[in-house]
Formats: sequence, structure tokens, C-alpha cells
Amino acid sequence: MRTALTSPVAYALFVLPTILLYGLFFLWPMLSSSFYAFTDWNGLEDYRFVGFDNFLRALRDERFHTAIVNNLAFIGFSVFVQIPLIVLMAMLISSVARLQRFYKTAVFVPSILSTSVIGILWGFLYEPEMGAINRLLGFFGIEPIYWLADPDWALLAVLITNAWQWMGFYIVLILAAILAVPRHLHEAAAIDGAGGLRRALSITLPLIRPVISVVVLLSIAGAMRVVDIVLVMTKGGPVGATEVMASYLVNKALGVDPNYGFGTAISLIIFAFALLLTSLYQLVFGHNRDEGIEYA
Repeated sequence: MRTALTSPVAYALFVLPTILLYGLFFLWPMLSSSFYAFTDWNGLEDYRFVGFDNFLRALRDERFHTAIVNNLAFIGFSVFVQIPLIVLMAMLISSVARLQRFYKTAVFVPSILSTSVIGILWGFLYEPEMGAINRLLGFFGIEPIYWLADPDWALLAVLITNAWQWMGFYIVLILAAILAVPRHLHEAAAIDGAGGLRRALSITLPLIRPVISVVVLLSIAGAMRVVDIVLVMTKGGPVGATEVMASYLVNKALGVDPNYGFGTAISLIIFAFALLLTSLYQLVFGHNRDEGIEYA
């Protein structure tokens, strides 16, 4: 057994099935379909090779520019609004002595619901005349807002709905990290006179920073692939106000005048964009050195 475990052949035999499956179901489909990004093909008739025309067409399209900006808005909302709220709520739940499991379950439930259900549910909440949100605003004398029909409000409405769906999943991740912090550190800090806020800033946050980094990375990846909530709630409208790159892909590849080749080109652009963002994030924040814990 010792000889087998030191043999590279043994490791290769264990790894080879996974590599084969990965190549068969991921690498080969991706590489083979990438060819069609350089063609004009509707998925049924014979394709026509067009070179880089599909990429140039996408990059010149004003609606695609809007989709890129909207994806960046999803990323910004996730990182600068959603993540702080996630950390705050996780800390609040971790400090609760009673019904902690209930709160964990309550915040996690939206993450397991179908996006279609969530989109329809929030569509009723956003309804201009009978929706609960406008009725609540009416008590303060605010006129009804056409959340999903007004270009000025539609993107914000979708951002809030998407955040509500996924915050619970990330809260559970952060909460698990917080509960794993050694209790004796907090006890020692309390003996030295550190209050709850000081302990949170000087002990909890530094120790859960690696998990927060993972949550930020997952949020960026999720913001890049967001599409289902957009298609369910607005289909990219009104007038492209909520269009994201993935919904632009769906509308172009599977729309009224489908062009599978053009859609594949867009998918490669999305892949390159996501790869660039995650690489930049890893380059900037992936090599932070651990800092000592200070609470005095």
C-alpha cells in the first residue's frame, strides 16, 4: 500500500476518470460550440462562416453596452450593499440566544424557492395599484410607482428582488464562520473591557475575512450569470432598462429571429468578462496577509 501511494501511476488512475468526465461534459461541449461563434447560424439551416463579425456586432450594439452596465450594477449592489447587510444580519443572528435555528431557516428559505415563484411573488408586491409596496408608500403621501414599467425604477426593483432571494444563502455561510470563532477570544476580550462592537470589529471580522472573501467572489460570479430573475420579471425591459448580458444572449439566440452563432459569441464575451473580473479580484484581494487580532 505504501508503494502504491507513492506511485504517480496510482494517482493518475484515480484522477483519470474525473478528467475524462470533465473533458467529455465540459471542455468538449464548450470548445465544439465555440466554433459557431464565428458563424451565422440559426440552429437549423447550414451555417455560414463570418469570422469575428458576431463579436464586433455585439460590441457595437448600444443595448449590449447597457447590458454590461447593468451587470456592473448587479456587481456593485452585491458587493457594496448586499455584503454589508449579510455580515450585519449574520452577526445579529449569532448574538441571539433563543430561536436562532428559526432565524437561520427563515432567512434561508428564499434561496431554495424557484426563481419563477419569487419573480411572480415580487411582481404582485410591485403592482402599481394593489401592490403592498405602493400601498405602504401611499400612507406617506407618495404617488404610486410603476416599479417594473418605469425605466428609472425597474433595475432597482430587480436588484432588490435578486438580493432578497440570495442573501439568506450567504448569511448562513457567514453565520457558520462566526459561530466557529473560538469563544475564549471573546471572553478574554470582554474581561479586558472590550464591548460587543469592539469585539465584532477586532475579533470576529478579521477571523471571518476569508469567508467574506469567498462570499464576495460568489456574489460577483452570481451577478455575472444573473438572467432568470430578469426574464421572469421584465424580460430585459422596459426598453432595455434591466437587460443584462445573459438575457441579451437569450433574446438574441432564442428570440424572434434566432441566431445561435451570435448567441454563442455573446456567451464567450460573458465568459471572458467573468474570467477577467474574478482574476482581478484574486490578484488584488487573494494574497492578503493575515493580520493580528487587536482589541485593546
